[in-house]
Amino acid sequence: MSSNFPQSRLNDSPAVTPNRIQHTYSSLDRLEASLVRARAAIGKAKSDNQTNDPDYVPTGPMYWNAAAFHRSYLEMEKLFKVYVYEEGEPPVFHNGPCKSIYSTEGNFIYQMENSQFRTRDPDKAHAYFLPMSITAMVHYIYVRDSHDSQPMKQTVKDYVGVLAGKYPYWNRSTGADHFMVACHDWGPSISGAVPELFGNSIRGLCNANTSEGFRPSKDVSIPEILLPSGTIDGLIGGPSASQRTILAFFAGGVHGPIRPILLEHWEGKDTDIQVHKYLPKGVSYYGMLKKSKYCICPSGYEVASPRMVEALYTGCVPVIVKDHYVAPFSDVLNWNSFSVEVPVNEIPNLKKILMGISTRQYIRLQRRGKQVRRHFEVSWPPKRYDVFHMILHSVWLRRLNVRVHASADL
Repeated sequence: MSSNFPQSRLNDSPAVTPNRIQHTYSSLDRLEASLVRARAAIGKAKSDNQTNDPDYVPTGPMYWNAAAFHRSYLEMEKLFKVYVYEEGEPPVFHNGPCKSIYSTEGNFIYQMENSQFRTRDPDKAHAYFLPMSITAMVHYIYVRDSHDSQPMKQTVKDYVGVLAGKYPYWNRSTGADHFMVACHDWGPSISGAVPELFGNSIRGLCNANTSEGFRPSKDVSIPEILLPSGTIDGLIGGPSASQRTILAFFAGGVHGPIRPILLEHWEGKDTDIQVHKYLPKGVSYYGMLKKSKYCICPSGYEVASPRMVEALYTGCVPVIVKDHYVAPFSDVLNWNSFSVEVPVNEIPNLKKILMGISTRQYIRLQRRGKQVRRHFEVSWPPKRYDVFHMILHSVWLRRLNVRVHASADL
């Protein structure tokens, strides 16, 4: 899981197209110029020249470039403004789930609409948020067992059509400075209703599957987080490494191509590798997470899964078994430093691989996971560096690479 954040995110700062006719600066000129300056500041960030921060200073191998990330985050706080379109009626718009495995979608919509980053003046915005919930569309529009996604696609198409007809911003950039978030598995396909939304816009997706059109250069991988009660209360924390008696753990339904392989090789085969289709009666799922050194995170029908965040929450080292998956925030975070990636064809060797990790290295992985956990925590109200801010920072990074020419604003 490599990242090109230090290179492609920070170099090649574009020049802003001037207004050669009037020799004055439009609002878009000024916005683009501020982004050029931000890119330059991020590019100059050095590891020995970090700015003091009262809350947190990123450091360590968990980050591809800790200093660049920190400077970028501070520039985002200082500059970034987002216009939230007010069109659309709840529950499909301006709404979303906050308790299911799709909670990231609803939480982000609510927090964005009440955020310090929101501007009510679209001419002052660097980016434009489409506050639509794919999960709500599936719930309220989809006809169960019809296998027909067309009504939902038509809803997205009509919505973007209204915005493009009412405002100049979508057409000005062909959607490139607009973004959406979707945690439902169908997010990628439904966004395909509008070619510019699929191909140009920044799509924040839990289902970050490169085989389904996810493009890390413009799209954002967001974490799937299961919140049974709507908060992280009781989900955070676990015993130290020395108190974890189980080598690896997984429990979950058998669906998709990977989980049947995992269960075939390990279900009931070895007490060190606790793999279950169904947990025995009376056994706590979260209790098992907290007893385990490693937590196995295989794909199901789609690549998204709350297990990676559950592992980080409970101090268990994630073991990622997925194809075509881009991990959340991987342009900033070096997942190899706090997780283990196992190819599907190595599932039979899972125990050998995990036993080959020294105790010292395991403790490092666990400690680093605890440090980056803050980036996946859901806070009300949002706290700096939490999951809301990390999603927004990923959008900010991609907006820095978009150049909207002032000539289009005349």
